[in-house]
Amino acid sequence: MSLLLIRRRTAAAVLTAALLVPLAACGNDASGTAKDRGRGTAGGSGSGSTAPQADLTVLAASSLTDVFKEAGAAYEAKNPGTEVTFSFAGSQELAAQVKQGAPADVLVTADTKTMNGLSADTGKPTVIAENRLVIAVGEGNPKKVQNIEDLADPKLKVVLAAPEVPVGRYGKQILDAHKTEVRPVSQEPNVRAVLSKVELGEADAGLVYRTDAATATDKVDAIEVPDAQNAIASYPAATLKASKHSEAATAFVAWLSTPEAQKILQGAGFQQP
Repeated sequence: MSLLLIRRRTAAAVLTAALLVPLAACGNDASGTAKDRGRGTAGGSGSGSTAPQADLTVLAASSLTDVFKEAGAAYEAKNPGTEVTFSFAGSQELAAQVKQGAPADVLVTADTKTMNGLSADTGKPTVIAENRLVIAVGEGNPKKVQNIEDLADPKLKVVLAAPEVPVGRYGKQILDAHKTEVRPVSQEPNVRAVLSKVELGEADAGLVYRTDAATATDKVDAIEVPDAQNAIASYPAATLKASKHSEAATAFVAWLSTPEAQKILQGAGFQQP
């Protein structure tokens, strides 16, 4: 074989190798980019989060309406690519939705009784917050309500939540402890409906959560019920077994107990469990 032919083959081999190197590099870069952009990638878009990305639907008690909107926004900011949609209602209504197979990923109720009744449909629940009840009255307290016993006044229009609603049960617990009988003008399906009646002047007083009264300070005043005479409302959160995003749902439930989420909850008046 001539020296010239050897040199030509060597040059061709070198040229081929040189062309393959950048192609291989491009292939590795494209693979990494696809992985980084894919759903479920730990860390998302440089957020530092390890939560899987998914569109989550959370069924939550009415009393969590305002604070969960803030918490949801904070969670989405921490987890780019994740969207949290809330459906708020009385806990008994949420339980009915779960039993009917409503598509959702997480459930948060205002009592452990409702959650425990759904053990076949949920993962292990975690209590993420506590609450207390107050007497909501019109701004300036025109009827001069001072305590629980005053609610027995037949001239007072009192509205309560229905007994199957958690806040209704908590209210009955307080009234029974004070041996106070109240004849409500209406029994509402959730705490926000009770608060609305007082806000609109359709009722003189109602038993609501402290956190709900705090959302309407321009329309209602809150008469505190001493802790020793009050009821403790517990808020358990759990994943739903029917969820199509179980890992993302588990991550969201776990986040609700983190310092970041607890700061938001406590800022709204909820208490740490």
